[in-house]
Amino acid sequence: MEPRRRALTPRLSRTGGRLLLAVPFVLIAVVTVVDVLSPPDVHLGPFLIAAPAMTASFAGPRVTAFVGAVAVLAQSVVAVARTSITDLNHTYQIIALTLISVMATFFAALRERDEQRVVRLRSIAQAAQSVVLRPLPTRAGPLRIASVYLAAEEEAQMGGDLYAASRTATGTRLLIGDARGKGLDAISEASLVLGAFRVTARRERELPDLIGHLEEGVGSAEATEATEATEAAVGAAAEAFVTALVLDIPDLEPVVRLVNCGHPPPLLLRAGRVVPLDSADASPPLGLSDVLSPAVTVETFPFDVGDVLLLYTDGVIEARDASRAFYPLTERLAAWTGDDPPTLLDRLRADLEAHVGGHLGDDAALVAVERLAPQPPAP
Repeated sequence: MEPRRRALTPRLSRTGGRLLLAVPFVLIAVVTVVDVLSPPDVHLGPFLIAAPAMTASFAGPRVTAFVGAVAVLAQSVVAVARTSITDLNHTYQIIALTLISVMATFFAALRERDEQRVVRLRSIAQAAQSVVLRPLPTRAGPLRIASVYLAAEEEAQMGGDLYAASRTATGTRLLIGDARGKGLDAISEASLVLGAFRVTARRERELPDLIGHLEEGVGSAEATEATEATEAAVGAAAEAFVTALVLDIPDLEPVVRLVNCGHPPPLLLRAGRVVPLDSADASPPLGLSDVLSPAVTVETFPFDVGDVLLLYTDGVIEARDASRAFYPLTERLAAWTGDDPPTLLDRLRADLEAHVGGHLGDDAALVAVERLAPQPPAP
């Protein structure tokens, strides 16, 4: 999995911070000089309020208090130079500037505290993400694997999209899915499916049995209540469901076996062509089986040496550009059919972000799998 964005911190970079910090001091100097040289009926002292106010937006309370103190000192210098520090007009300006500086310092302290809290929460999110959505292996038997996760929310580490891989005695099993909704509810459903997959993927010999265990982890409370296939029951069960694609890729057979539970079909890249592996009899999403009573169908497709499988969530194909046009995934892939998985996903990610202008409307997950030639046995 790709490296995550480094969490932002409330501290400024050295160069940018120094330049930004110079602004309030330049303002104080300019206002002070102009105010001293202005006619007696012109007073520019109120402009000094801007110095501590703007400092509070990017600096901590200590720096804000220092800028406020410098502004008060500058106002006192203006008072002495023009009339007297006891002049009523300048006295009120000094008092007002002092109060504004105190308030600005208080709000700077609140902002810094909130930013530190956000940093801690992001650190916790990163730790949770590393446990829930583990990196996929780059190699699994004869397979080369690459993956990318793109969160729709700028500061999020993960959402309801999920993927996982597990080695078995005869091959590799892969899971990609998308939990309904957003936020903590979607993450909770995703974690349940991932946990069930990691526990049972190696243990269950047949894919239908594995799907049954994944089904048990999703919406069990809602499914228990929905005993009849009525509209009310469907509505209750639909509170929680996950679209998923489960694949079994044998090491010694040039095929891929899959069960599609309401998920977008994988794309097979072979010899310059892009072939959707559409399921003739797809199962409903996980969490809806007690309502819809589906039969799990395992389908087999060719997957030979040099072929690449692309797994993705609907956040990719439903991404829109400024004209509201969907991202043309199949058409774009046709130009990159010779790329290895890491290169393919790098191209795809850059092109997808350019299509949406840098902001996705939904989370997106991508997994590329290439079958390599079998390695000769060691002598």
